[in-house]
Amino acid sequence: MAIRVVRLGTAREPEEGLRIGTVRRPPRGVRKTEYARRNYFDVWLPELAPSAPLVSWALSEPFTPKRWAAYARRYRREMLKPASRRLIALLAALSSRTNFSVGCYCEDESRCHRSLLKQLLIDGARKRPDRCLDNATSDLVASKQISAATEINVY
Repeated sequence: MAIRVVRLGTAREPEEGLRIGTVRRPPRGVRKTEYARRNYFDVWLPELAPSAPLVSWALSEPFTPKRWAAYARRYRREMLKPASRRLIALLAALSSRTNFSVGCYCEDESRCHRSLLKQLLIDGARKRPDRCLDNATSDLVASKQISAATEINVY
């Protein structure tokens, strides 16, 4: 299965799968009911977007190799928060079972958090592909984000 990185609002690729918006804010001037139809996203996960202060810092000056490295370090550090770690573990596990894409509005994928997020998902799937979904589910139950009675079927 594949994880793709996309620019939100662009045409979908064949077999792209679920499109996940990893941005702080939904698109302006677009009704919620239109997000998927207009190729923005099917699911919105702002928890995987960089924080507002990090975005402000990133946009304050053009990226140089040194600034990009600093941005990447800061974004990865933000993704160590428990909620982000649980989502990354869940998506990493799902990546072995289905296609999906993560997206942002940035034009240049190589200088966007979505390229960093893709690598975090790939690394997460490599670490424990057979246990990743079980761990993500138990973390969510422990944090009371989903009920212990919630049934999750894995085939």
